[in-house]
Amino acid sequence: MQPFATSGGLSEVVSALSTTLGRLGHTVTVIVPRYRRVAISPAVATDNPTPHRAEPGPDATAEFEMGPRQQTVSFYRRPISDRVSVVFVDAPELFDRDELYGDDRGDYPDNGYRFAVFSRAALEYVRLRGVRPSVIHVHDWQAGLVPAYQKMLFSPDPIIGGVPAVFTIHNLAFQGVFPPDTLSQIGLPRDVLHVEAMEFHGRVSYLKSGINFSERITTVSPTYAREVLTPAMGFGFEGILARRSDDLVGILNGIDTERWNPSTDQFVRAHYTADDLSGKREAKRQLLERTSLDVSEEGLRRPLIGLVSRMTDQKGFDLIAAALEDLMALDAAWVMLGSGERRYEQLWSRLPERFPGRVTTRIGYDHGLEHLIEAGSDAFLMPSRFEPCGLNQLNSLRYGTLPIVRATGGLQDTVTDASAKGGNGFTFADYSPEALVSAVRRALEAYKAPGKWERLQRSAMKKDYSWDVPALEYVKVYGANF
Repeated sequence: MQPFATSGGLSEVVSALSTTLGRLGHTVTVIVPRYRRVAISPAVATDNPTPHRAEPGPDATAEFEMGPRQQTVSFYRRPISDRVSVVFVDAPELFDRDELYGDDRGDYPDNGYRFAVFSRAALEYVRLRGVRPSVIHVHDWQAGLVPAYQKMLFSPDPIIGGVPAVFTIHNLAFQGVFPPDTLSQIGLPRDVLHVEAMEFHGRVSYLKSGINFSERITTVSPTYAREVLTPAMGFGFEGILARRSDDLVGILNGIDTERWNPSTDQFVRAHYTADDLSGKREAKRQLLERTSLDVSEEGLRRPLIGLVSRMTDQKGFDLIAAALEDLMALDAAWVMLGSGERRYEQLWSRLPERFPGRVTTRIGYDHGLEHLIEAGSDAFLMPSRFEPCGLNQLNSLRYGTLPIVRATGGLQDTVTDASAKGGNGFTFADYSPEALVSAVRRALEAYKAPGKWERLQRSAMKKDYSWDVPALEYVKVYGANF
């Protein structure tokens, strides 16, 4: 949950959805692990990289059996607003680590146990609090055991028994698959090692648990909800989801339009709106200066393409690598912020030396720089192989930075090609270097016609990308007749 622990778009979704639901009059409790960077103060938790053990005591504790072990956890509840609270599940031996899910050697080997404890603890907290919820909404495989524990251990419970569960899949590629002997460690019987429960190719899948034990399933865009039913995008789950297709709905994500607002952005010295775009040129100048790119008049006139991404094949970096020489031959400047597979980090790290003044690469993450890239770039590249929703293209549209995207998942639902009515970006369908280069060339040609480019920018900026509409769609799911 942003800002406490961030990894991909999930943290943005959890934060913005819960805040919007609270604004709509609903009472929301968000339960997350207490990772290392979360410091607890008496009033509110903060994202703080310092050690966090000298602080007020927990609000509650629980002890429960996890297979042969007795597990103790503590709970810290803190208000976010009048109607939204966050509860941190504290088990230092499990969550007080440098990273959320793994390190340079790969995933933590005890992830199966870590997130089983988290899932069980979330239910134990609700029982301790004694307030029956209207719905339990869980996200991704890390919480996939919540509905399984609820049904198998707590069906008669007066607080959580019978409460409908909604499971949201943010990315089907991450499935939480563990050896079958994991069951003996997490207090579940071998009965769940069944094709209609949690068994997945002889192993245990927490993602499958979330799908099969929840009353409704959502994913983060309408197109992605259709794609996951196909062998090409189902990652082996297409049959599992097809069996539950009547309970599956795609709800397009929004963005936090207060934090992502070109008229007030704290990281950008020149603000602008759809009606007055003059500040965008100054934002471009600021970005060029910040990243040591050519800031001459020629540099300001040259189109600037931004990327903020995990550097993986899913995000299209194999496609970019294959098309790199053709892309770099175009009259454009490039700013890259991200991290991921070492081969792509190394590839992009060498480009500034080859193309001084035209390419800059920052490996890692910088929140302020991300905002500046969205504000100061002319176009934003997202050539994803698949993209459940995507948030950066929504941020780009909000900032009048025209997306160049492959038409898949949420990218297809949000970006309309400039050649069509209501165009707000540039799309391509084939996953090929030629199609990518062609789309970038079309964008650069359109950039040469300032009047057309500004019309596209205004078309992009004037649409509502807030969470108001998606939150109401979730309320419909929550209130469905289960």
